[in-house]
Amino acid sequence: MQNPIYTIAKIAEILSADAKLVDEQVIIQYLVIDSRSVLVPENSVFFALSSHRDGHEFIKDAYTKEIRNFVITEAKYINEYPDCNFLLVEDALVSLQKLAIEHRNQFDLKTIGITGSNGKTIVKEWLYQLLAADFNIVKSPKSYNSQIGVPLSVWQIEADHTLGIFEAGISAVNEMQYLAEIIRPEIGILTNIGEAHAEGFSSKKEKLTEKLKLFAASELFIYSPEYVTEVNTKDLPGKKQFSWSSKQAADLQVIAVEPIEGNCYLRAIYQNREIECILPFKDKASIENGMICWATLLALGYTPEQADLRLEKLSHVSMRLELKNGINQCSIIDDSYSADISSLAIALDFLNQQNQHAKKTVILSELFETGRADLDLYTEISELLLQKKVNRLIGIGTHISKYADLFKFEAQFFDDTNGFIDAFPGLQFNHETILVKGARRFEFGRISKLLTQKIHDTVLEIDLNAMVGNLQFYRSKIKPGVKIMAMVKAFSYGSGSFEIANLLQFHKVDYLAVAYADEGIALRKAGITLPIMVMSPEESAFEAIIKHKLEPEIYSLEILNSFLNALSDYDFDYPIHIKIDSGMHRLGFDQSEIDTLSNLLKDSARIKVQSIFSHLVASDAAEHDGFTQEQIERFKIIANQLVEVLGYKPLLHISNTSGISRWPEGQMDMVRLGIGLYGFDSALPNNRALQTVMVLKTTVTQVKTLAPGETVGYSRRGVMPNGGKIATVKIGYADGYTRYFGNGVGKMLINGHLVPTIGSICMDMTMLDITGIDLKPGDEAIVFNKEHTIMQLAKDIGTIPYEILTNISQRVKRVYFYE
Repeated sequence: MQNPIYTIAKIAEILSADAKLVDEQVIIQYLVIDSRSVLVPENSVFFALSSHRDGHEFIKDAYTKEIRNFVITEAKYINEYPDCNFLLVEDALVSLQKLAIEHRNQFDLKTIGITGSNGKTIVKEWLYQLLAADFNIVKSPKSYNSQIGVPLSVWQIEADHTLGIFEAGISAVNEMQYLAEIIRPEIGILTNIGEAHAEGFSSKKEKLTEKLKLFAASELFIYSPEYVTEVNTKDLPGKKQFSWSSKQAADLQVIAVEPIEGNCYLRAIYQNREIECILPFKDKASIENGMICWATLLALGYTPEQADLRLEKLSHVSMRLELKNGINQCSIIDDSYSADISSLAIALDFLNQQNQHAKKTVILSELFETGRADLDLYTEISELLLQKKVNRLIGIGTHISKYADLFKFEAQFFDDTNGFIDAFPGLQFNHETILVKGARRFEFGRISKLLTQKIHDTVLEIDLNAMVGNLQFYRSKIKPGVKIMAMVKAFSYGSGSFEIANLLQFHKVDYLAVAYADEGIALRKAGITLPIMVMSPEESAFEAIIKHKLEPEIYSLEILNSFLNALSDYDFDYPIHIKIDSGMHRLGFDQSEIDTLSNLLKDSARIKVQSIFSHLVASDAAEHDGFTQEQIERFKIIANQLVEVLGYKPLLHISNTSGISRWPEGQMDMVRLGIGLYGFDSALPNNRALQTVMVLKTTVTQVKTLAPGETVGYSRRGVMPNGGKIATVKIGYADGYTRYFGNGVGKMLINGHLVPTIGSICMDMTMLDITGIDLKPGDEAIVFNKEHTIMQLAKDIGTIPYEILTNISQRVKRVYFYE
């Protein structure tokens, strides 16, 4: 069969939409939900979805990107863009899903559906590796498994695909039925049932029951008995079932798991005989995911010998882009382990978020296993790179090199990675953002190492997706129309500068706030165009503030007069922010100064008050709620007094992170989101619903065995009366791991074991008591992560997470992950 053709008129018919069409024959190939991610605008339709943000707010942006086809729920936009096609529907998300269902129904495609709490994406990617030799596979890009992601994934199905592998994730009841109808899996795989997204369900049974709806019409269901104990076996879905387990009888009963030289050897009973396989991994999660893949191959009819050969060749799946500092002031986006057209588009979107360098370079290997002719493939890639405004391409591989003429911009080509490495000394990389994206066989990790700054092994990992998730969580709590000012002072609480600001600008926060002018100047030089408030402006920095269009916080009559004097006669309506002291007693105008302030403001045309704000003292603490209420009321009185004098309405704001969580009446016109972005909110028990953004990790340098009575570290403070083993790791107080963590107060997580410090913390190193634990140099030591939390570290030394985060030294390498 041929691929179905969808005109905008045909889509209107499928959706039963009220269509206002100016060109009903436009061919639609691309579904767009994000105005920032547009490939071919003339063949795209934009769905104005409403979730944390109303998609209608971005119609203008999509129009600017030359999209002329829209699915909307608000009719008023039709007259604003008379040259566009509009489909008016009741629910844009339902319409997106309905279109995906129609598309899915055009194909008689064998399909694997995967759900569970963890491991969905890894299992999907590994099954792709295991089955690609036998099928032309379409799969979910990255972890597209939501109510939005699944229809976008299924829309990729084309006539020449012979197998689909799609994952489905849910967070509440009554969600899976829609995904089941879209995917229609013939084969179902349940990975596991854990705690992820548990807040949307009343019980584990309810969660499991909802997930199993995906497989209601499946021919084959693959599962582990340990994860379905809440339902009766007779109620399991699938006309046939195939079970696996390492703990009880099953169709594939794993009886031995043995580590062998970095790999894992598995033995199992299958069809009354013993079989074996080797997995090239040793961690617990990978072993379980490998068992699921082993069971799937056997259930699909592969012999144990075939399964063993394929499983041994599995390769690591990197699901995240890494943003690192590179040589010669470059920024490196490392995606060196995967290359397919859908993930390339995602990586290019991330490349375009980076504004710190004007030049954008892509180092790209040829793509394999796409099932497409080279000419079609590289024509699409060349158009994609042009559309994403890539300045330079370095193509590696004989296939992509053959089509060099398709790339109508600066481009160089090499037959293989060795050729590039040989030529590297003569290639120029300076002040540019470089995306490194290669199929695994090209070993692009070697290229990434050449381009990345050499910094010691202690790393602060920042999960940008988690930060976006936290941003969306707080967006869900604020009222429509309330703006967000994001606090990026103190190097974004230790997490980074332009890296964080770029992300926040891309996700359309309204304001940024920094502590000092030099922080704001650095952001301006990195291409950040958002309004930036400077919270502690110094008189000596006024000239630079004005030059870089920063907006000072004015907290006293002295600072106001000084800033007025710094403005030239040609400056008018320069934006400033007035700080009111409503009870913090740190900075800000007191009630007694408001009359004098009012006179100065109303008589000056050179400044414009952009906002009036104050700071809540204890918005997280119920025992101080009375004082918080007083602060809000006091601020309103003073702010309204100033507004009356000004004759116009500036933005009013007083809510901080905890204020957003606990004081909806304090939202006013804008809120200031700070530590909540990074996963901490003392108003939320155990930071519930927030995601962990940062992980601090280091490595073991050396392992020693000590005799009874020997001591460890300076002043012999670490005593081992019975002897034992210690490990030295590459972090010390110069990295921000304070001396307060010494002598057993601090702990680190190594190979699943929480081990205490021993002796004093050194400047560059820390010693750990690892007695009874088997580890070796090079093993990873987690200082804090989701399990061993920074909240616990702060509690251990009697401080707060802010202090620990902001104390992490700049010599600690920051690596930014983006899925």
